[in-house]
Amino acid sequence: MDNTAEHRKTAGNDVCPPWVLRGYAILADGERAAVVDPEGRIVWLCAPRWHSDAVFSSLVGGGGFFGVEPEDGRHVWGGYYEDSTLIWVNRWVTTDSVIECRDALAMPASADRLVLLRRMRVEKGEARLRVTLAPRPGFGADRLSAPRLEEGLWTAGSGGLRMRLTGAARARWIPGPTLQGGFRLCEGEQHDLVLELSTAEPGPAPDPHSLWAATEEAWRRAVPDCSALAAPRDARHAYAVLHGLTSSAGGMVAAATTSLPERANAGRNYDYRFAWVRDQCYAGLAVAAHGPHELLDTAVRFTAERVLADGQDLHPAYTVDGGPVPQERRLVLPGYPGGTDRIGNKAAKQFQLDAFGEALQLFAAAAHHDRLTPDAERAVTVAVDAVERNWMLPDAGLWELDDRWWTQSRLSVVCGLRRVAEALPGGPTARRCSETAEVVLAETRRRCLRPDGRWRRAEDDDGPEAALLTPLARGCPPADDPSNAITRRFIEERLGEDGHLYRFVHEDIPLGEAEGAFLLCGFTMALATDHLGDRARALRWFERTRAACGPAGLFAEEYDVRQRQLRGNLPQAFVHALLLECAVRLNDASTLPL
Repeated sequence: MDNTAEHRKTAGNDVCPPWVLRGYAILADGERAAVVDPEGRIVWLCAPRWHSDAVFSSLVGGGGFFGVEPEDGRHVWGGYYEDSTLIWVNRWVTTDSVIECRDALAMPASADRLVLLRRMRVEKGEARLRVTLAPRPGFGADRLSAPRLEEGLWTAGSGGLRMRLTGAARARWIPGPTLQGGFRLCEGEQHDLVLELSTAEPGPAPDPHSLWAATEEAWRRAVPDCSALAAPRDARHAYAVLHGLTSSAGGMVAAATTSLPERANAGRNYDYRFAWVRDQCYAGLAVAAHGPHELLDTAVRFTAERVLADGQDLHPAYTVDGGPVPQERRLVLPGYPGGTDRIGNKAAKQFQLDAFGEALQLFAAAAHHDRLTPDAERAVTVAVDAVERNWMLPDAGLWELDDRWWTQSRLSVVCGLRRVAEALPGGPTARRCSETAEVVLAETRRRCLRPDGRWRRAEDDDGPEAALLTPLARGCPPADDPSNAITRRFIEERLGEDGHLYRFVHEDIPLGEAEGAFLLCGFTMALATDHLGDRARALRWFERTRAACGPAGLFAEEYDVRQRQLRGNLPQAFVHALLLECAVRLNDASTLPL
């Protein structure tokens, strides 16, 4: 990436130039996330919650950022996550110094108050650092008013949002308004900044040391030991990402950002700051494969609440606290290069049959760990009712396309029904699930299985479809069914490129030009291949796919194979979930059921 002084200077007094996606890191506390660029600028942050308006939106052209960076223009940058956390350490090497800035969103988190911690430290030599705080609420449309300094704390406000900054008493506000200041630190010295954004009345002045200690302890409790798994460090990192994206209300956002394009100027840029039921189930199933950890209980609770509340009218996506997703609308902003800015998501009103299948699989996995709550057990009955009433109807499917009779949706439902029958044996629910599964599978075979034994993409579409790997990986049909190997091989031959996998063929557009390789599909290919007994080939798929990330170890939804670039919003939760599941399943010590 370009590291010239020209790239480092801002495009204005409140807008930062964009970097390629692999250069960014994120901080997250479950209630919101901050995106940090390689130069130590926080260029994306919504407050107070995931789906709130952004206070810093330079990432998508809206203005506003919070920068900590060396004044010495001649430096190289780097960074890393502290193991098993989303505590990010920016690192700069200048001609005669080494500087680090440790960043985190403080935990435990509150839904109405975020606390951003930044600790600057000089590891070697002496350095001057520049601090710039340019809050621009409302995606850049608003400005903070009446900034004032009281007892060493800067305060300001905008509408119902309050800001407080500790550690920059000597900085000054310039028109914008923008706070600017600098620090000179000698070797071994450190300096703390604490930024608070809240809709509530501010409490006592923050103590950076206690906030850091509480945050470190929260991460120690949140991420389990993954040392026995394949790729243990990556598995822990995946778990940390999933934890950071999951609200205390239960919902896990699909990604921390909005409008990062999947393909330049193609109109495929969406708002992923909401909780997709399917994605939440993927995460819960991945955690269940490892053990009965907290995120399994969280996924079960959120999914059961949504199924009980809405029944057969279950929406594909909700806000993290279970509310409706806002109607999609565009923002009048430049956008990230190649994209246009949108908030809200129209897919939240679709009917997606496979969401019921994934929910049933999640509830069955919880039952295997004796973690099926009474609410979840009631939700099983509601979900089965919904399947029985609606499985014959066309749906939008996993990729949220036009309503059709998608094969993957039906196989997901069959898998879920069978898993519940196994997990809750002997009762009327088990018999009902088994009978319904056989009816659905028989009709799906009649409509969607070709005479040569290969599954069609849909009843009216013979093309290759990587979504079929998800039910195949989870045992539907069983591993000894000849259709599995035939379908898996066809998908690999038609959709594979250089060890990566695409979703499907776009009419008249070559693979790689229509969109990037889909990283979810690469991991499900690894799982499906292993389920069919080829561990060596499965590991090759796993290793190739898990390499498709940036230096921060974050995965987006898609990967440009030829340019080796990330595409789409990040970090994409379901990709990290499937990495975690692969790390469990592809480890010889794993004996947990599918």
